[in-house]
Amino acid sequence: MSFNLLDSVKGIFTSDLVSKMASSFGENEGGIQKAISGGIPAVLTGLLHKAGSSDGASSLLNMAKDAAGSGILGNIGNLLGGGSMLSKGLDMVKGLFGDKANSITSMIANFAGIRESSASSVLSAAAPAALGVLGKQVTQNNMGVSGLTSFLAEQKDNILKAVPSGLNLAGALGHNSLSDIGHKLSGLVGGAASSVRQATASATHYAGEAANKAGRGMRWLWPLLLALLVVLALIYFLRGQKDKTETTPPATDQQADAKDTSASTATPPVTMESIKVKLPDGTELDAYKGGIEDQLVTFLNDASTKGGKDVWFDFDNLNFKTGSSELTPASMKQVNNIAAILKAYPKLKIKIGGYTDKSGDSVVNMKLSQSRADAVSAALKTTGADMKQVVGAEGYGSKFAKAAADAPDDERKKDRRIAVGVREK
Repeated sequence: MSFNLLDSVKGIFTSDLVSKMASSFGENEGGIQKAISGGIPAVLTGLLHKAGSSDGASSLLNMAKDAAGSGILGNIGNLLGGGSMLSKGLDMVKGLFGDKANSITSMIANFAGIRESSASSVLSAAAPAALGVLGKQVTQNNMGVSGLTSFLAEQKDNILKAVPSGLNLAGALGHNSLSDIGHKLSGLVGGAASSVRQATASATHYAGEAANKAGRGMRWLWPLLLALLVVLALIYFLRGQKDKTETTPPATDQQADAKDTSASTATPPVTMESIKVKLPDGTELDAYKGGIEDQLVTFLNDASTKGGKDVWFDFDNLNFKTGSSELTPASMKQVNNIAAILKAYPKLKIKIGGYTDKSGDSVVNMKLSQSRADAVSAALKTTGADMKQVVGAEGYGSKFAKAAADAPDDERKKDRRIAVGVREK
């Protein structure tokens, strides 16, 4: 699964953090959640806009590195107390939007139905979160300006699609449409590659001219000069392309600890095509084609299907910290999606199941699978889901595992999962 900047930033804003923000700002949770749903794509669109402006990518690179180095990513919650931390977040918002910061803030406030001061605080949390995540990628992958612009060009479609229709970000940033922002950034990336090609051609031409002027006695230099120039041009091009983040993201907890016999979920859908899953109450979920949300809602909408003990759907983007039953912050996105589905289908009743592979001690596996199933159930409760719709959480250990205990990890990891069982629909 390639790295997704949008999902990574959204994963920071857990339901617990949203609740604390609402309490701190004196707003209702629904308003803050809506502000975040618009604020995060707005800030990320600001990254695209800045990267596509004159000398903006260089400035953005420095901002991202500073954010990652400051440790602010691990202290987003401290922004709620105001003071210097919140002021630093506000400076980042101004660094992204310049004199457009106030109009963006007003837009978010009107969109979410909250005070402008609260909208400003939301953006002051979203900006360091976005820059911190971006800075982490920049640092880990040793990106330069060209690597940064290439990375953002790859992320732009996901980001721009996430901008709510009620926000006229394009107009606020001086563009006719959001696609103009994406096209401008893509043009810079394509232009850089074109410049390298032109530089190579020009170098070859002038090298040939120089060799001809040197006379017949020096013609032996021509092949040598040509070869040298081609090598130098190739090195320059590769340096610019080196940091494109079409790289494999950091290993998940289950991959990092092979001895952890109960990893969190089954392998995500192969295509990983981002889609919107529409619910009967009008809610739209950000999900993946073939993912648990897509499969579950398709099943629920099919009048010919029925719930039962054998109807299960595996989470595909839910992880735990290594060797524990503590969910990672990014996993709350899918938990929140399941909570939204429960709300949209009030007759739906589900059970949470935890499973492990056959390796390791069976008693330990059973205990860990139970604690992880309980953790997901508890996480659903924190979202405000009606727990009358969750009829239980049970760990099955390796009871239903198919791969042998000594099978390759690629086979065993399919048995390490958390699933949602549909008992009634």
